[in-house]
Amino acid sequence: MVKLIKRRILLVDDELAILLTLKAVLEINGFEVETAASAKEAKAKIRANTYHMVITDMRMESETAGTEVVRTAKKAPYQPAVAMLTAFPLPGSDWQADGADEMLVKPMNTSDLVRQIEALLISHEDRKRKLAAVVPPFVPKSAAKAVEQAG
Repeated sequence: MVKLIKRRILLVDDELAILLTLKAVLEINGFEVETAASAKEAKAKIRANTYHMVITDMRMESETAGTEVVRTAKKAPYQPAVAMLTAFPLPGSDWQADGADEMLVKPMNTSDLVRQIEALLISHEDRKRKLAAVVPPFVPKSAAKAVEQAG
């Protein structure tokens, strides 16, 4: 019997209605979802757990709260995919420079949201595999094997 591993997502938003609605939508679509209602809570969870993806609101307790969550996620050794979530995308805002892989605009059609998340997870895992396959020649074989097994 093949046991499927649920993909784990950390969902971060200070608006409880959005947090609970998105959590329900993602769980119905087969994801395991943890939530955080602030950047502070999200950063602690990122450091303490492992996620396939982190989705964070841009503005929460401060204008830079979402960016702080993105930076913490990008530093995590397990390299989750990261998406920023906003109701008001600012023209010219450079969310990619902040480290996010994708920008999700709320509210959105739930099937579109799930499709975007699935596509991001697939492309992110592909990138991680390609990076793991490129092992510099000066790395000892034992270290290269450890990188390969972890990938």
